[in-house]
Order: sequence, then structure tokens, then C-alpha cells
Amino acid sequence: MNIIREMQITDYEQMIALWNSIEGLALSSADSKESIERYLQRNAGLSYVCERDSRIVGTVLCGHDGRRGFIYHVAVSPDYRKQRIGVELVQKSLTQLRLEGIEKCHIFVIEDNAVGNDFWASTGWERRSGFFVYSKNT
Repeated sequence: MNIIREMQITDYEQMIALWNSIEGLALSSADSKESIERYLQRNAGLSYVCERDSRIVGTVLCGHDGRRGFIYHVAVSPDYRKQRIGVELVQKSLTQLRLEGIEKCHIFVIEDNAVGNDFWASTGWERRSGFFVYSKNT
């Protein structure tokens, strides 16, 4: 049986192992244990894991800036896909965002991540165009 619960920093080792195993999911120094711990503290109650038999098989990392929500690292172990785990995790985060007054949420998906792009398109998310994302290390 799947258990969906709030993400805790004590889940980090299992989460990072899952994220590293997912093709198309890009990790960076922002995914260090310390960075994830700060993110979870700043965005309490918005990120979730799915457990089966005490093993994390799915994640969603979610936060907001006060006006828009952002979702990162939706990941489901390939052995557990097509069971609506990703949909349930995302819905839980979206519900919590709405309770905090956030009415729109964005996700960044790497262009050639076919599995990820198919998932988001099939679950009703609208692909945006007309703008570019720029990044810079501080």
C-alpha cells in the first residue's frame, strides 16, 4: 500500500538516490542536503513523498514565492509508474498551495525529457511559450 506523507530531511538519502536514478531529472548543487533542508523549512507542508514498504518510490518538491508556486523533482521509480503516484503527489502539493492563496503553479521540464513532458501534457498542464528562462550563479 502506498503512503503519501510530508517530505522530511531524514528522507534525503532515499530521495537523492531516486532522483539520481531518473533519466531526464537534472540535479545541481542546489540539491545538496543543506539546500533541500532550507527549502523544506521555507516551504513547510508543500513537498511530499510516496512510500511503499518503507521505501520512497515517489517525490514532489514544491514551494512558492508568495504569488506563484513552483514544482521540482516530481519523480516516480520506474517500477511504480502508471499507478497515479505522480498525479497524487502533485495534487497534494497543489491543494496545499491553494490553501496558502497561491492560484498558479509552474514547473520547469528539460526540453528533451520525453517521459516528463509526456506526463505533464497528459495530466492537463499547459506548455508555455513566448519567453526564455535565464539563469546565473550568484
